[in-house]
Amino acid sequence: MTSMHYGAARISRHGGFAGALTAAACAALLAGCSLFGKADKHPPNELKPFTQTLSIKQAWSASVGKSGPYSLQPVAVGDKVYTSSNGGNVLALDGATGRTVWQAKTDVDLTSGPGSDGTVTAVAGEKGAVFAFDGSGKQLWKKQVNGEVLSAPLVGNGLVVVRTTDTRVMGLDAQTGERRWIYQRSQTPLNLRAAMGMVFAGDGIVMGFPGGKLGVLAPSNGVLRWESTISYPKGVSEIERLNDVTGLPMVNGRQVCATTFQGRIACLELANGQPQWGKEFSSPTGPTQDDTSLFAGDERSVLYAFDRSNGTERWRNDQLLNRRLGVPLALGRSVVVGDFEGYVHFLSREDGQFLARVKADGSAITAAPVVSGQTMVVQSRDGDIYGFRPE
Repeated sequence: MTSMHYGAARISRHGGFAGALTAAACAALLAGCSLFGKADKHPPNELKPFTQTLSIKQAWSASVGKSGPYSLQPVAVGDKVYTSSNGGNVLALDGATGRTVWQAKTDVDLTSGPGSDGTVTAVAGEKGAVFAFDGSGKQLWKKQVNGEVLSAPLVGNGLVVVRTTDTRVMGLDAQTGERRWIYQRSQTPLNLRAAMGMVFAGDGIVMGFPGGKLGVLAPSNGVLRWESTISYPKGVSEIERLNDVTGLPMVNGRQVCATTFQGRIACLELANGQPQWGKEFSSPTGPTQDDTSLFAGDERSVLYAFDRSNGTERWRNDQLLNRRLGVPLALGRSVVVGDFEGYVHFLSREDGQFLARVKADGSAITAAPVVSGQTMVVQSRDGDIYGFRPE
């Protein structure tokens, strides 16, 4: 394998043109800047004052350690929040108080955030090392999957589901780490080297794939039940044709929705992948949802709301243009999103107007906020964790 470096981007070749873009390249795309190291022609908008109509109180703070070159997504299960650092720290925090419930340390640097069902918590590290911990933080097992893992493991139904950047998905026994099944698909010429989420939905595992594909695997044996195309590659160069599902698929009842980079936002029938609607859109971070709308930021950090029944645009807000927004969260009457300077923005779900803004710290917030009870929790790239409560 050889690598070529162009400014912020790294394209790794595996024989032919197979390769991947680093998380840094994704950040460059988020910023609207050149992949090839030229000056940024799209500086971030300056924040403007507004009348705050939603009161946000900081309830607590904690620290887990820096994320390094990765976007390490925390996860909330019940009354606990699980988080990790590139340096190998894994924490379980009480969501109401921020108190450390348990802490573990791995013997390699970590490349993924944690996955947990509240009983088993799993993380992935360098060279495909996967670790699982029990409810007290004791290590249950360590398993090598021989591939880079950037996506948080999916834990539940007695499984730890792990996906590697070379398009393999493995179902591991949650208690022993023994491999139960493996799903392998052919590599695309080029794909984003970034986390791609997975979610249990009914008796299936919903996940996006490179090349604009969305599919469902059977948890019992890893068989692909259906696969549907959200968007098709366009353009001439390999970078122009980059077209991956981004973020976490959003499941609501019988519907699943997702976004792609340089592609579309779309909703499909969960049972069989039959398309319901789709429209041109490009998101590096993925969507969030409530019962009636999908919310997503595009590659220039313009936030949109779409009617989830037919894709009609409900509103857009371009006041955070080029601020490298992270993954959004629909919470109460707000859509919440962090930016590259550590600000957390609260926008109205109804019309996209600003409701509130708080400052976490000076480092980027790229992971989605999570909710534990009455507390919203954010994690910065520097590893600072904050619990906020709307009042």
